[in-house]
Amino acid sequence: MSALPVAAEEALDLPDLAELAEVSRRFETAPPTSVIAWAWERFGPEVTLASSFQDTVLIDLAMQVAPEIEIVFLDTQYHFAETLWYVEEVRKRYDLNLNVVHPAIEPDNRWKTDIDTCCAARKVGPLERALVGKNAWMTGLRRSETPERAKAQIVSFDLGRGMVKVNPIATWTEDDVRSYEADRDLLRHPLHDRGYGSIGCWPCTLPVAEGDDPRAGRWAGTGKLECGLHQ
Repeated sequence: MSALPVAAEEALDLPDLAELAEVSRRFETAPPTSVIAWAWERFGPEVTLASSFQDTVLIDLAMQVAPEIEIVFLDTQYHFAETLWYVEEVRKRYDLNLNVVHPAIEPDNRWKTDIDTCCAARKVGPLERALVGKNAWMTGLRRSETPERAKAQIVSFDLGRGMVKVNPIATWTEDDVRSYEADRDLLRHPLHDRGYGSIGCWPCTLPVAEGDDPRAGRWAGTGKLECGLHQ
């Protein structure tokens, strides 16, 4: 018997949860391109790839097997100028099918007093709008990034959004990412060479010392570890 409600299966044409779990287990040792190819074959234009453009690893992998896939970038209105430059350079390099999504609000100063509400308005809300009409979304989430992500599956059902979530490089480490960048001669975000291990919005991102956790500069001193996109 299906593990999903019948209405959900009919609306989304999804396998049941047991099948998703089996697919995820099968991909534990598969190359990310195989995962992306499966998602593209399964969902076609009803899958979108959400990228923060900290690097182009997942985009480069996707372009090898699904060059027409939609790439979503959430323009929070508080990105570093270097990030916006990087997005445009990457778009031109790959001729991306790029969808830039903006917040429904004007720039404000809530990042000074309520960072959770700021992230909700500038990241979570825009992503929800970007995923309307989609049956699956793909991310560059990796297990090694935070304790909260340590059990992330390669393929799972995003219950909150009612769609499949695909994390093709979930098993990769930071070293894997950097090695792939070097092997493929990928364009690096310029802030990585200035000590920024993980790059978000400028009010909430600091450079980190060499050898520190790459995400230590995100919301430093607040206890916050996630923006809400993966919760």
